[in-house]
Amino acid sequence: MARQPVKDPDYAAFLDIAREAARTARKKILEHYQGSFEVETKSDQTPVTVADREAETCIRDILTKACPDHAVFGEEFGGKADDAEYLWLVDPIDGTKSFVQGYGMFSTQIALMHRGEIVVGVSHAPAYDESAWAVRGQGAWVNGRRAAVSQCPEVRGASVSTGNISSLAATPRWAALGSILAVAGRTRGYGDYYHYHRLAAGQLDAVIESDVNILDIAALSLIVSEAGGVFTDLSGQPPTLETRTVLAAGPSLHAELLSMLRT
Repeated sequence: MARQPVKDPDYAAFLDIAREAARTARKKILEHYQGSFEVETKSDQTPVTVADREAETCIRDILTKACPDHAVFGEEFGGKADDAEYLWLVDPIDGTKSFVQGYGMFSTQIALMHRGEIVVGVSHAPAYDESAWAVRGQGAWVNGRRAAVSQCPEVRGASVSTGNISSLAATPRWAALGSILAVAGRTRGYGDYYHYHRLAAGQLDAVIESDVNILDIAALSLIVSEAGGVFTDLSGQPPTLETRTVLAAGPSLHAELLSMLRT
């Protein structure tokens, strides 16, 4: 039976659509993974492959058939991102370099914004078949288990993961990051979707990044928030279409990290 278009703001129904789109994209991505394909370089010097484009196409097809009145903004095919009541944000393969190099640290990111607020998020890692999802006000899950961030209260002893931080290295915050890592109990550089899934699941205490875009982290921001975490940029502002940095942790730890980064 064909899926009926969703007209009412039933966010749980939108979650079902997003998860279906992610599962369908996974099949398309794995058809090419560790195979032979051409790699092109986009104007921003990032790679793109046939898998990126085919995956985004099938995601768009599912979203637009189910939600014909919604706008879609995607990594590969763009779209209008500033004037729609409902806006889907899609990155078919976040981590294309990992995909190209043949290891599994990449994911499909799908999020829905309603009047500027992120209300649905799905993050799926095709190679490892690990999935996280959330609906605004209804909690978050990682691989079917209810997600909850750790309650680590302070930086000393915390597990902190950094991702892309090249632009952070060129700012005064670099010294502050050094102070954080000097007292943290454990430091890692998991990056991409992986450290956000671990954060939401309570297996990691904090994530710091400085070189992201909203397509990378929209779904993940909701997953972490619905798991009880605080997800902002490095200045403490909530995610928007212009967000480029991330500070994410449980409430007490986030407050301390934010204070240290401001110092």
